[in-house]
Amino acid sequence: MTQISTLGEFGLIRQLTDKLPQQQPSTRKGVGDDAAVMNFGDNQVLMTTDMLLEGIHFNLEYVPLKHLGYKAAVVNFSDIYAMNGTPTQITVSLGLSRRFTVEQVEELYSGIRLACERYGVDLVGGDTCASLTGLTISITCLGTAKADEIVYRNGAKENDLICVTGNLGTAYMGLLLLERERQAWTQSDSKAVGQQSDQTAKRSVSEAVFEGKEYLLERQLKPEARRDIIAKLRKAGIKPTAMMDVSDGLSSELLHICSQSNAGCAVYEDKLPIDYQAAALAEEMNLNIVTCALNGGEDYELLFTCSLSDYEKLVPIDDVYIIGHITKPEYGKLLIGRNGEEITLTAQGWNAFTE
Repeated sequence: MTQISTLGEFGLIRQLTDKLPQQQPSTRKGVGDDAAVMNFGDNQVLMTTDMLLEGIHFNLEYVPLKHLGYKAAVVNFSDIYAMNGTPTQITVSLGLSRRFTVEQVEELYSGIRLACERYGVDLVGGDTCASLTGLTISITCLGTAKADEIVYRNGAKENDLICVTGNLGTAYMGLLLLERERQAWTQSDSKAVGQQSDQTAKRSVSEAVFEGKEYLLERQLKPEARRDIIAKLRKAGIKPTAMMDVSDGLSSELLHICSQSNAGCAVYEDKLPIDYQAAALAEEMNLNIVTCALNGGEDYELLFTCSLSDYEKLVPIDDVYIIGHITKPEYGKLLIGRNGEEITLTAQGWNAFTE
């Protein structure tokens, strides 16, 4: 028998969907990208779905339900933007154990509604059912795009520029910070059961630990989809040749683009956009911030390639960074270090079946 962990998430998807026949002429793109594409006339319909499981994707010991609802919706919007589309509707399905109250579910939905309001998306349906294992959230998002504007993962060409938005590894550092303080709180709590003064003191210490690191927490707990970048690229007349959002880590996503585009890449360490708070915390935790930037997930920034001829139009766009270029496949997938050393990129980001 083959263990799922030997294939990993994307290997399992390929195993289950390889040579899957498409029987509807309206199906333009099925499994294998950020969203499926269906042809229903002038506008193409995009569809993506994402599932979040308590204990795997989130920990309610430190994730507020409103933030969780907001994030669950936004990560789906991000997939639609990564196809150069516009999200329009979502459905929300929940698995709920008996420990949740109506008020808690309303709090979760308040975050979902807030995300929908801010991004102009309608919540149009869903389902609820009982769960024996806590909270499960499954959201399906629909979007639209013109056929000639959709960007897939497989369009990168030799000499294309590799670009990324925002900064990398910040959400991951926010997660490490939350986990560190959760463990410290748990250990301290076990030593001071029933001691109110100690509880108050612990709370004050914990709050002080987060001072100056608020941005890291926000990036982990309340990410935003980069619709602003999509709008700026359109205004500048730039259509990416390939694009993904960074959910599982930059190295993992870049390898997907290279694999589907039959290309190699060269990414430069000194070009990676890294936030000061993330770098400072990595040093405090004795971690290599470049490794965190390459492999930390949940940034939900956009990774895209575009033609070298778009360079002059690309440079003035705020919060877009050119980090490398696409090469011939035989040149490999490389990280170029600060001293010119060549390091082979490997996918060390999030893998749902090995974590």
